[in-house]
Amino acid sequence: MNPHVHPVALIVLCLLLAAPVFAQTHEPDADTRLRNLYETEFAWRQGELKQVRTGDGHWRAGAGLPRVDAESQAGRLAYWDQTLAELARIPREKLSTDEQINAAVFQQIITSLADNARYRTWEAPLNSDTFFWSGLHPRMGGFDSEQAYEDYVDRLRDLPRFFGEQQSNMRAGLGRGYSVPRITLEGREQSLEPYLAPAEQNPFWGPVAAMPESIPAASRTRLQSAVKAAIAEAVVPAYRTLLTFMREEYLPHTRQTLSARDLPDGPAFYQAMIRSYTTLDMTPEQIHAVGLEEVTRIRTEMRQTKAETGFEGDMPAFLEFLRTDPQFYAQTPHELLAFTAYVAKRVDGQLGATLGFLPRQRFTILPVPDAIAPFYTGGRGGLESCLFNTHDLPSRPLYTLTALTLHECAPGHALQAAIALEGPGAIPEFRANNYFSGYGEGWGLYTEWLGVEMGVYDTPYEHFGRLSYEMWRAARLVIDTGLHHYGWSRERAQAFLREHTALSEHELTTEIDRYISWPGQALAYKLGEMLIRRKRREAEAALAQDFDKRHFHDLILGLRSVPLPVLEAQLDAWIEAGGPNPYPKAASGG
Repeated sequence: MNPHVHPVALIVLCLLLAAPVFAQTHEPDADTRLRNLYETEFAWRQGELKQVRTGDGHWRAGAGLPRVDAESQAGRLAYWDQTLAELARIPREKLSTDEQINAAVFQQIITSLADNARYRTWEAPLNSDTFFWSGLHPRMGGFDSEQAYEDYVDRLRDLPRFFGEQQSNMRAGLGRGYSVPRITLEGREQSLEPYLAPAEQNPFWGPVAAMPESIPAASRTRLQSAVKAAIAEAVVPAYRTLLTFMREEYLPHTRQTLSARDLPDGPAFYQAMIRSYTTLDMTPEQIHAVGLEEVTRIRTEMRQTKAETGFEGDMPAFLEFLRTDPQFYAQTPHELLAFTAYVAKRVDGQLGATLGFLPRQRFTILPVPDAIAPFYTGGRGGLESCLFNTHDLPSRPLYTLTALTLHECAPGHALQAAIALEGPGAIPEFRANNYFSGYGEGWGLYTEWLGVEMGVYDTPYEHFGRLSYEMWRAARLVIDTGLHHYGWSRERAQAFLREHTALSEHELTTEIDRYISWPGQALAYKLGEMLIRRKRREAEAALAQDFDKRHFHDLILGLRSVPLPVLEAQLDAWIEAGGPNPYPKAASGG
C-alpha cells in the first residue's frame, strides 16, 4: 500500500546482447541535461515535503510539516509543468540506455504529480481508508538522534497550521463540488478520537516511549517534557478542531453522487487517474471489456476447483458456505496472525528456487491498528512489516490468507521493497522511493499465482481462495469503470463483487467504498499481473529449456518500480538476448 519502493537499471548484460529497446545514438550532453533536471526537481520536491538529509545520506522528516495551501499547490503545478516542458526538449534518441529508462520513469512521475495538482485532488486529501491526519508519527520505534526528536516536536507544534490549511482546501473543494462521496466516509472521523487522549495515551507518544538509551538522560527528560507539552497544547486541540470540522461541516456537505464523471471535468480527471495508476493508455471502455473477459475465464477455473472440494451445491451456495462455515475462520487474532506467519515461513523455503538475488532485510507481521481496522483493507505489506486485519474475525476467512500473505509479504511487497533497497546496480535517487501501482501491485498479484508453483496452497479451498482473490482483481476492472464511467450504483457494484467472489460482506463493503473514493487505483493490479504473466508465457515459449524463472523474476524486481511499457520493453529485450542472468556476479544478500 502505502504505500514505497526503490528502482534500478540492472539489465546491462542483456542489453549488451540484445537488439536495443531504444535508439542508441548517444550524446553525453543529453544525459547531463536529464540528470540535472531530475536531480534538481527531486531536491526541490524533498524541500517542499520538509525532508532533510541524515548523516548517512538518506532522507527523514525535518522540522515542520509541508505547506499545503492553495498558493503552494499552484506553485508546485507551475514548477512541474515547466519541468515537463524542459524534459520534452531533451532528445530521447540521444540518451544512453539507462538514461532513457530514467527519462521514461521521470516523465510518468512528474505527469502524475502535475495531474493531481491540476485537478486539485489536494482539496479532498482522504479516501475511505487513508487520511491526511494519519501516518504523522512512526508506527513502530522512535528516532535515532536528539535533533530528530527536536524536529518531531516542531512538527507537533505545526499541526494546527497544517490541519487548518487542509480544512481550507476541503472547504474549497466542497464549494466547487469536489469531495469524497459521503457514503464512503461514514464513521471514518472516529479514527481521530485516539488523538484526543493525554500524552502517554496519545499515539504521538509512541516515539517517546521508544526513545533510545543512547540519548543522554538530561536530554531524554527535556524531550519528554517538550513532547508532552506539544501534545497538550497543539496536537489535542488540532485534532479536536478537526473532529468538529469533520462532523459538523465537512461530512454533512460531501457529495452524494459516486462517479468520478460527476466531478468537475470528471471524464478527463478519470482518464488521468487511469494513466497515473496503471501507466497505460487505455480507455475505460477497453478496461471494462478486459475485465469482463477475465471474469469469464476465472469463473471457469473456480467451477473446476469447487468440484475438487466435493461440494455438491451450485456456485452461490458454495460461496455462502465459504462465507459462513466456522471451519474457515480464526477464533482469535493470534490464530489469524499465526496462520500468516506459517505461510510466510513456508514461502521462505521456496525463495531460493524462485529468485536468484535474495535480500538481507526481514519483515515482521503485525495487526492493523485498532483505530483504523474497522474500515481498513484485509492486509498491506511494506519494507518493515506486513499488516493483517484482525477486526471482525468472521469476515476474515483463512482460505484467502495464503494468497494475501504471498501478495503482501513474500515474494510480494515486503520482499519486493527489500530487493528494491538492496539489489545490485546504481539508480538515481528520484527513483528510490517511487511506486507505480501497475508495476508493484501487478507483481503482488502475480505472486499469488506463483504460490501454486511454490506448493503453498494446501487444500482446494485455499486454491479457491486464490482464485477468488484473482476474480476480485478482475472484477475491479469492471466495477471501477462501472462506477466511474458507466455510473453504476454502490449496490450494483456490491452485487457484482458478491456474485463473483467469496469475499465476506464486511470486506466487499469496505472494498467497494475504497473504489468509489479512490478512482482508478483498483485498476492497476490485474492489468499489471496480466502483463507479467503474458511476458512469462512468451519467454517460456521463446526460450524453452533455457528459460529460468529466477532470472525472469530478478529482471522484473531489479528494474524496481517502472511504468508498465518500460517493463514490457525490457522483458522483450531480455527474451531477445536469450534470457541471461541479470545478476551474473551478484551473490545473494540473505
